[in-house]
Amino acid sequence: MINAPESKAAIRVFIVDDHPVVRAGLASLLRRQDGVKLAGAAHSGEEALEVLKHSAIDVMLLDLRMPSINGIDLLNLLKSRENPPRVIILSSYEFEEEIYQAVKAGARGYLSKNAPREEIVDAIEVVADGGTYFPERVIHWIEEREARSSLSAREIEILEMVSRGLTNKEIAGVLQISHYTVRNHINHITAKLQVADRTEAATAALRQGIIGAN
Repeated sequence: MINAPESKAAIRVFIVDDHPVVRAGLASLLRRQDGVKLAGAAHSGEEALEVLKHSAIDVMLLDLRMPSINGIDLLNLLKSRENPPRVIILSSYEFEEEIYQAVKAGARGYLSKNAPREEIVDAIEVVADGGTYFPERVIHWIEEREARSSLSAREIEILEMVSRGLTNKEIAGVLQISHYTVRNHINHITAKLQVADRTEAATAALRQGIIGAN
């Protein structure tokens, strides 16, 4: 008697997104996919943590922007759990710094919410097998970000003021430091961001998600 080979267990996938339409669309997609089992969906990081207490999950599709516990916060909380799920970020936004921070926190993949079904399934299968799934543009961002020094908290604070239109003298007054010190900070910022001046620095920081829009 010849034993038939055992079939591969379905990948248990869990969705975490605060938008009902997104959850419903992904759930419908996954229910129709062979080799994948929908393990559930949550509308918040808090709900996801509760589900993880009693459910085994292989791959989590995680939105970055959620109230209270956001995606990056949840990634950091998952680190302390035994056998945490592998996480794929699924987002409508492509802020470079935000994606970089998610990768540093442990994300194994990134997908746009507009990604086609085939790409979502491919990413789930690759990540479930222990690999990573990042589009070429995201790999490029990560490599660039790794290659330059991180901005300090004070430099980010100054960048935020620059983006609001404050002059060096005005920033110095707010921070109670000399305008020469502000100038030195801005020189360091432009060097780290590889831009020509303070205006380009603020634009680059906004584009990359280092600072928020006013």
